[in-house]
Amino acid sequence: MNNEQLIINNEQWLKNNPYPGRGLILGFGLGGERVQVYWIMGRSENSKNRVFVKNSDGSVSTKAFDEKKVTDPSLIIYNPFKIFKDVHIISNGDQTDTIAEFLAEGKTACQALETRTYEPDAPNYTPRISGIFYPNGSYALSILKASSKENPKRESIFIEKEAGTLGMGEMLTTYEGEEDPLVSFIGLPKTMPIKNTAQETLEFYWNMLNPKYRVSILVNWIENNKNEVLIKNEHT
Repeated sequence: MNNEQLIINNEQWLKNNPYPGRGLILGFGLGGERVQVYWIMGRSENSKNRVFVKNSDGSVSTKAFDEKKVTDPSLIIYNPFKIFKDVHIISNGDQTDTIAEFLAEGKTACQALETRTYEPDAPNYTPRISGIFYPNGSYALSILKASSKENPKRESIFIEKEAGTLGMGEMLTTYEGEEDPLVSFIGLPKTMPIKNTAQETLEFYWNMLNPKYRVSILVNWIENNKNEVLIKNEHT
């Protein structure tokens, strides 16, 4: 199967998937821009009651849209995006902070993630997915998940690459679809397109997500060592 057909198949997988959950993409624009995409979805009122907000230090946080409706903030309020010394970190949980803390100590993202495991939300055992872009254009993708629902053991994939293909990215999601209990993402990252601009990329993936469950999306577009972060929220 050639790359074009593979991407078409993967686009259809995402578009027709009622609930891929949280997802991230790392890739490159046609001009060599480094690109990160991250979105959140939710089925419960607690999960849907969120927005992305930009912080003064350049990071992005999740925040309750209506503070009165928050029932459990433990796994829904976190920093999905941070920059540490030109290392751009995205993740679907507080492992964003773990990675930044380890980098500050002179350690690696891989060492940071070795201290973490899947989320403690039995019976789903939601995977932790992370993506790191380094200043030289190399990047890493990680997924930490349970080996099975019946006898969950920590299972991890950590992929490092020196470069990628222009106009393409690699995607990880937390789930395979809407099942009960939810099935964790299977296999290796899926090849996906990166559009011409940050705005086009944001709109393309926002429109891919099931409107019933989508909550927020961000795109981090890095060009000439400067970055621009765009966000879009269902709640405005």
